[in-house]
Amino acid sequence: MLSRLADVLVPVAGRLTVTTDPGAELAPGSIIAANHTSFADPAVVLAALHRLGVRPVVMAAAGLWRVPLLGRALAGEGHIPVHRGDRRAAHALDAAAEALEQGRSVLIYAEGGLPRRTDARETAPEAFRSGLARLSLRTGTPVVPVGQAGARRIISGNAAKQLAGLLTAPLRRPELHVHVGTPLSLAGDRAARTAQARTAVTTAWRTATAQLGEPAALAA
Repeated sequence: MLSRLADVLVPVAGRLTVTTDPGAELAPGSIIAANHTSFADPAVVLAALHRLGVRPVVMAAAGLWRVPLLGRALAGEGHIPVHRGDRRAAHALDAAAEALEQGRSVLIYAEGGLPRRTDARETAPEAFRSGLARLSLRTGTPVVPVGQAGARRIISGNAAKQLAGLLTAPLRRPELHVHVGTPLSLAGDRAARTAQARTAVTTAWRTATAQLGEPAALAA
């Protein structure tokens, strides 16, 4: 249902384009790692992945499960709540590993939160947390790096700006781009795997940003 909603809502809010590295493959049971910049980008990434025939399980902040209707939909579709800073946080990795074993792809936002900026410009992914590396170590699953750009043109800033951006997006229809990179097998310890994943996602993000014609200074 979330993928179908994204298919409907994203074209209304913006103009989405999708590219992939030559030979890039989204095999069943992949870990998909994307950069996180806005409340809008999960819908953008889901719409892009759906175009490529993939409907992943999403690891997302547990607070979303408390939202009426949305929480029920998330639970019903097997998406995974992440209780950050809580002893239940480990349960999310257990659920993700089980989903991967069942052949379902898992979408993870390794930055663990949104940037604290109020402007709409593009900047490189922030530091990754260890969850992605731990999931990789545990399962040996390849990681597909995904870079998205433009979601902050829909929603960014404080609550008032976010609401204004959401309401005006159908009139502005900003450009949005998602780029899917080549899957990679992470190696080494947790720190090394985290660094490798961040580098790959940053590379995919740079490609997505270039597609939007962002000034080089803002894409540094």
